Amino acid sequence: MSTVGRLIAIVLFEDVDLLDVTGPPEVFSLARRETDEAAGYDVVLAAETMDPVITGAGVRVLPDTTFDELATRRIDTLIVPGAVRMDDQRRVHPLTDPAVVERVRQLAGRTRRVTSVCVGAHILAAAGLLDGKRATTHWSTARQLADEHPAIEVDADPIFIREGDVWTGAGISACLDLSLALIADDLGEAVALRVARQLVMYLKRPSGQSQFSVPLEQVSATRRIEDLRHHILRNIAAPLTVADLAAHAHVGDRQLTRIFKTELGTTPHAYVESARVEVARQQLESTDATLERVASACGFGTVDTLVRAFRRRLDTTPTEYRRRFRTAAGAQG
Repeated sequence: MSTVGRLIAIVLFEDVDLLDVTGPPEVFSLARRETDEAAGYDVVLAAETMDPVITGAGVRVLPDTTFDELATRRIDTLIVPGAVRMDDQRRVHPLTDPAVVERVRQLAGRTRRVTSVCVGAHILAAAGLLDGKRATTHWSTARQLADEHPAIEVDADPIFIREGDVWTGAGISACLDLSLALIADDLGEAVALRVARQLVMYLKRPSGQSQFSVPLEQVSATRRIEDLRHHILRNIAAPLTVADLAAHAHVGDRQLTRIFKTELGTTPHAYVESARVEVARQQLESTDATLERVASACGFGTVDTLVRAFRRRLDTTPTEYRRRFRTAAGAQG
């Protein structure tokens, strides 16, 4: 490793997500290469002991240092990855080992910049490092984070969020976006761009860009809402007003609104728009259909309405989204 300039410490613990751990070092190593070592990043993996750590993927990872040794050094960036377990109904639960939480709290006091990847935000939250701040995490645990930590303004939509010297990232692969953003903050956009080109990835999905597909992955506990969700997708080009949906569910308009708020944490109108955007997103990725045809097929009616919905939901335009994400099959028509 290069002479220490910016010490990047990644927290290791049992069952940690492997990509959360291995993704950032790859990005920072490319920054060193692209700047002929001038970046000065020194990445270490820290654990309670020097024994191998078994990740959630079953791969053994060897620590470079212990938490006690790390506590004697000045840390530039502390990266806290996440870990989850699945229950018998395939629901995701983030792991927040109290011992790990306490170690993160202690190390954060010696760190210039604290970051979390994916459900690692739950560890930062348990350590009290996100109170009074806006933060993100993987969409599947965002509601739990908000419920358990009301002092945090949880926003499940962005790829990553920066609040001063505390950064939180969304899904597992967002660790690459977050690492690029940290490099841009340290060394400038030009270096981050060179690194992104080596990774063959879009330099900078804006921090506000949405974690795609979130609304359609929400889980409802009632058969009535599940029937409504399928009805919406089957009839995405129809008007789908509150009155239409209420009639389908055999309830009143107000009761329907209460059901959506309770079960999905949103309004019928917002959910329908999210579903339309999701279907439009898939069409933009996989077909050469014109924006007019996509807007009509997805119930937006006009291209202007489609564009406004994309800006509101994904912080981008349909044209830009297609340019970034269209598959090879879609490009071939």
